[in-house]
Amino acid sequence: MKKYLKISAVIVLILTVLIPYALSEKNDFSSEALSKYGSRGEEVRKIQKKLSEWGYYSGSVDGIYGTQTKNAVTYFQRKNGLTADGIAGPKTLAAMGISSSSSSSSSNSSNNVYLLARIISAEARGEPYKGQVAVGAVVLNRVDHPSFPNSIAGVIYQNGAFTALVDGQYDQPIADSAYKAARDALNGWDPTGGCIYYYNPSTATNAWIRTLPVYTQIGKHVFSKGK
Repeated sequence: MKKYLKISAVIVLILTVLIPYALSEKNDFSSEALSKYGSRGEEVRKIQKKLSEWGYYSGSVDGIYGTQTKNAVTYFQRKNGLTADGIAGPKTLAAMGISSSSSSSSSNSSNNVYLLARIISAEARGEPYKGQVAVGAVVLNRVDHPSFPNSIAGVIYQNGAFTALVDGQYDQPIADSAYKAARDALNGWDPTGGCIYYYNPSTATNAWIRTLPVYTQIGKHVFSKGK
């Protein structure tokens, strides 16, 4: 009887050690990059479509993660301050505005905060806090407007939409205040009252945007709802 109890105790001990380890191994595996060279599927297709729209990729949107897709991802990563390894891991997918098949709604929300904070920091660095929220609100107003892409990533990376993507500001570290401003904008604060355009009258070189009726001014930026 004592021998049986000892054996049972050993078995319980082994299971106590092995089960958590096996679960942790499973969790670690699920957190690995889903899309990389050789991958196939819908997520790869989404990556190719995004990169094609933004001018990083010129190949077929076929859902096959080949050399051309890897090179396009690497270029996107390099341009956006990410580790340029050609692997579409969580941070790269977040920067593209793509939710991985294993991500939750909370991680998707985190992706949106990250993207919005990055453009706020790039476009409104040095502006008053209300002005930073206002820039985030313009991005969100564009998402809801039929004339613009229907995602935060799509609005931000739309060709020619923001000068910060071409003048190097988008590659700079994100200001702490920009994260708070992004959350406030996502939570519904819109100091612009529904505007979809803004510019700095002192530096803007686009003649067309100067023709738009000004709705309000916050800091150095003036905001417009368009014509």
